[in-house]
Amino acid sequence: MPLVSAWDLSVSYGADVIFENLSLDVHERARIGIVGPNGGGKTSLLKVLVNELEPNAGRVQSSRGLQVGYVPQTPPPAIGGTLKDEITGAFHRLMSLEQDMAASALELDGAGEGINPVEPPPDGNPLNPEERYASQLREYETLGGYTYQNDMERMADALGLDQDALATQSSSASGGERTRAALARALLSKPDLLVLDEPTNHLDLKGVDWLENYLDKISSGVVMVSHDRYFLDRTVNQVWELDHGRLETYPGNYAAYRTLREERTRRQRLEYQEQQEYIAKEESFIRRYRAGQRAREARGRETRLQRLERVQRPDKDTSISIGGLSASRTGQVVLSTRDLEVGYTEGGNATRLLSVPDLKLERGARLAMIGDNGVGKTSFVKTIMGFTPPLAGSVELGHNVTVGYYRQGLENQPEDSTILDALLDVRNLPLGEARSYLARFLFQGEDVFKSVGSCSGGERSRLALACLMVTEPNLLILDEPTTHFDIPSREALEQVLLGYGGTILLVSHDRHFVSLLAEGLWVVGEGTVTPFPGSFTEWVESSSGAENQPKQPPSQGKPRAPRRTPDDARPARPNPMREELMLKAVAGLEERLADVEAKLEAASQEQDLEQVAKLGKEYDETQAELEQKLEEWGG
Repeated sequence: MPLVSAWDLSVSYGADVIFENLSLDVHERARIGIVGPNGGGKTSLLKVLVNELEPNAGRVQSSRGLQVGYVPQTPPPAIGGTLKDEITGAFHRLMSLEQDMAASALELDGAGEGINPVEPPPDGNPLNPEERYASQLREYETLGGYTYQNDMERMADALGLDQDALATQSSSASGGERTRAALARALLSKPDLLVLDEPTNHLDLKGVDWLENYLDKISSGVVMVSHDRYFLDRTVNQVWELDHGRLETYPGNYAAYRTLREERTRRQRLEYQEQQEYIAKEESFIRRYRAGQRAREARGRETRLQRLERVQRPDKDTSISIGGLSASRTGQVVLSTRDLEVGYTEGGNATRLLSVPDLKLERGARLAMIGDNGVGKTSFVKTIMGFTPPLAGSVELGHNVTVGYYRQGLENQPEDSTILDALLDVRNLPLGEARSYLARFLFQGEDVFKSVGSCSGGERSRLALACLMVTEPNLLILDEPTTHFDIPSREALEQVLLGYGGTILLVSHDRHFVSLLAEGLWVVGEGTVTPFPGSFTEWVESSSGAENQPKQPPSQGKPRAPRRTPDDARPARPNPMREELMLKAVAGLEERLADVEAKLEAASQEQDLEQVAKLGKEYDETQAELEQKLEEWGG
């Protein structure tokens, strides 16, 4: 019998139908990953399955006595106590047994007069104090009573909650800390079914790796929503795609799902096209012979056409669509540090977080900064940007460097500003051009007049990205750029950055994203920054990566970041995902070049000299980008 079954589920909010007529089963030891675009109903489906949301139609049935561990994206408001108190709630039965055993022990010692005895067993025969204590002790041992405190602390540490964090009042803990505490509690309760909504959102690389290994060992069924493709590849054996109100199921992990989905979409497009041609042919016949000698045949065809089960039109690709991003040329050294100490000053006292070796970021490099939560990555970025002064040393930008900084959220935009105004505040474009530009970031039609305050997290991230790219920087510093992005938007962003002609420094816990883009790493940890001259995959395979510890490899003299240029800054080993996206980037540049060439020819015929000059410059820049990309790919 399945752990959970559902039939004909429908959920809507007012006139907005989220999904309808969904039926599904969740079996024992299931490993199900739910994917789909933001706003497609994934979280609503999870809430229905755990009885936190009543569907508008349909029903859900759970197996008798099913124990569910549910971890939402945002934990409910704190009700008091510390984070440790929240986590140890998973052991409420053990803590109750401890109280009962203490009472029984007092009775055995003759000091328990007046203590209410525990409830008698169901057969009505009361146990004497010795039997009662022995029964309680057996249950206590069976449930792991002697180890549960250590189990709790080990799991909390694996999820990034140290002793100081555990002692924090829940009401003053960060959202990330409370989410990790909720995850720890759910895992420690050992439920029959785990239901997780974006479980990796607040975990660092070490925490995600630990969670993958933990899920592989437990017998619980697991249903989870995630945009982490690397995580899905390593944890699930079935993918549910929820999109436009429909649920499609695919066997295998995320990589298998992508292959099967592409093939299913290809077949659907072919079937749809063939059916549309058939329908058009039949309708033409019906119109032609409706009143003639073949009217009876025409009516028969019309009846068959009315009964025909229509092939659903394949969905259009709604991911972000952006051509290559141009960047003006900088000096060879784009960014450098010298004798840098990163930290903060509070109450006149300086706290050092990082002693940074002298580093250089060279033109055309794509580097990722990685490390556990709390080791100083964000502080380092803020020091680079000049938001936080260094305790010692300096950060210098190279010749002609223009920085584009992408941070989590949209902190500087007024809540009552519209999406269109937010873009125009960054760069004053003609209205039509601004709306066309925003459409490439999925802000289409009347969406551009939506207020920033009413935007979802994903919409704010897309807007921040649009506002960044419209400035045409030649150094991108990206702090968790994939946060709030669904998978199609993440893939589109990857393609854009692969076609970008400038220099990139990114901070991300998205291992798929880092694996694809980064050609070198700055590993932050143990109070320093260690350059690693290779890809993320190579770092994982190395001794430091395998242990998830940012240890500094043996070196001669002062550590230095390796020189990375467009000619040699690429992974040493072939990467199929990288090859595929590189091919798409080249194809996009070739298409853009052909489009500019056609416009240039038209402008020449119209003798529009101003437009010819503008398009000529754009043609040269695009051609240079294409040549650089081809050289990088083939070299």
